[in-house]
Amino acid sequence: MYPDKVLRKKTEKVFKVDKKLIEETEELKKILMNSENGAGLAAPQIGISKKFLGIKEKGTVKILINPKLEKIWGEKVYPKVQDENGVESDFLEGCLSFPDLYGTVKRYLKIEASWEEIAAVAKSSGEPKEDFKLVKKSGILEGFGAIVWQHENDHLEGILFVDHVKEEGGKFYLWEDKEKVPMNVDEVLKKEK
Repeated sequence: MYPDKVLRKKTEKVFKVDKKLIEETEELKKILMNSENGAGLAAPQIGISKKFLGIKEKGTVKILINPKLEKIWGEKVYPKVQDENGVESDFLEGCLSFPDLYGTVKRYLKIEASWEEIAAVAKSSGEPKEDFKLVKKSGILEGFGAIVWQHENDHLEGILFVDHVKEEGGKFYLWEDKEKVPMNVDEVLKKEK
């Protein structure tokens, strides 16, 4: 939770799959799956300063290790959402490390990213059942998926969504009961000092 110092540290690249990494990624998966409104979670948010994150996808959590932004399309914009009547409003980004706080953040709406995933490797007979290795992957993400990826990847660099709100002069709110109350992002950032 903010202002924990681990949220401001740049994470360390993952070079090999060991028992500890498997345990850490499983813990992140479990926490994210049990979160009510979390779409993604980065390792620093559970106190681990390693370069991996998880994104909820079709009822499961996909772990991305050593993610990297490869290509962008267009410019950063404030994303918009439409309700069932077609009425457009600001997309408010939130963060599990900042309960009840939301703000507008400029993001790319289409990106290409690369990352690594943990894959099992079968062993020959007589050896332990399986081993694991990192396998390279890549993909194009658009809309909400691109926003979540950028938010979680920022965590791996020690960058928080409130930093973008402050830098870009975005809107910032505290959600109280069923109402969003406008707030100054500096009120939150001063807790770090």
